[in-house]
Amino acid sequence: MTASSARRVLLAAPRGYCAGVDRAVIAVEKALEQYGAPIYVRHEIVHNKHVVQTLERKGAIFVERTAEVPEGSIVMFSAHGVAPVVHEEAAERGLATIDATCPLVTKVHKEAVRFAKEDFDILLIGHEGHEEVIGTSGEAPEHITLVDGPEDVPGVEVRDPSKVVWLSQTTLSVDETMETVDALKEKFPQLISPPSDDICYATQNRQLAVKQMGEEADLVIVVGSRNSSNSKRLVEVAKLAGARDAHLVDFAEEIDETWLDGVGTVGVTSGASVPEVLVEGVLEWLAARGYQDVEIVKAAEESITFSLPKELRRDLRAEAASLAAGVRAGSAAVPGDAGAGA
Repeated sequence: MTASSARRVLLAAPRGYCAGVDRAVIAVEKALEQYGAPIYVRHEIVHNKHVVQTLERKGAIFVERTAEVPEGSIVMFSAHGVAPVVHEEAAERGLATIDATCPLVTKVHKEAVRFAKEDFDILLIGHEGHEEVIGTSGEAPEHITLVDGPEDVPGVEVRDPSKVVWLSQTTLSVDETMETVDALKEKFPQLISPPSDDICYATQNRQLAVKQMGEEADLVIVVGSRNSSNSKRLVEVAKLAGARDAHLVDFAEEIDETWLDGVGTVGVTSGASVPEVLVEGVLEWLAARGYQDVEIVKAAEESITFSLPKELRRDLRAEAASLAAGVRAGSAAVPGDAGAGA
């Protein structure tokens, strides 16, 4: 599309919060309401600068190590999951824990434990140093080998080529992951795949929407933080899909107006840990510069929700039951009190 063409925005659907992120953020908010501040959170609850800053203002304290949490305090584990050793550290310090690990990440952890028990070599496709990879690797470190991409495959060694399985970080590019899997299968023809896809539904849906818009968009703006794996993947997917340019921004004010030179169609999406208010800010910024026509690019419907962490549900139920018992006791006491005062 040329600069003289009508200016428009293609808005991806779905975008923004996935069920796991929504659950984790609500868990912090509910914990602050239930127990009061501070609530300590090991690592950023989700990878988004705005979300973290908002929760800090409400009384959440984010730490990188369990040792930073005062003994006897409450600590919440982030959506990315933690290794078993972190649970052990928390127990040693007498910490009350709330596990906000995304259930889809927990699924990968359980797969790692099961295959390790069956003495498989596990090839974990993911990025070194990412919190999710650290947590999954910690479930069976002696069985897991990290594979960052196809370029790592030649150096991968296993004990028994007939007993090898691949798992993956949930937030990767689907296409890049399968490229790595294909390379692994070429080297290990008996490689077993996980029982179900490890890359989360939300990651796949957001990438699919970007692929559709990338065919038409001159520029794609992805709202998300730089430490968000799934947000960074959306930029890569947009470029591979045909977008002339693609950028990652936390906030609208980070957009460079020179990116709009010669641009008729702008694609907009957001990573799975991004609140909609940040997307609205980008749309307003674009509208002020003539990009007022917004068209939805819908790739999928999402209706998945996850219940709050079990520790939080337990205490919320107990409080509700206590309040209900108090109301019943108060109601039962009214007639007697009235008679005594008559």
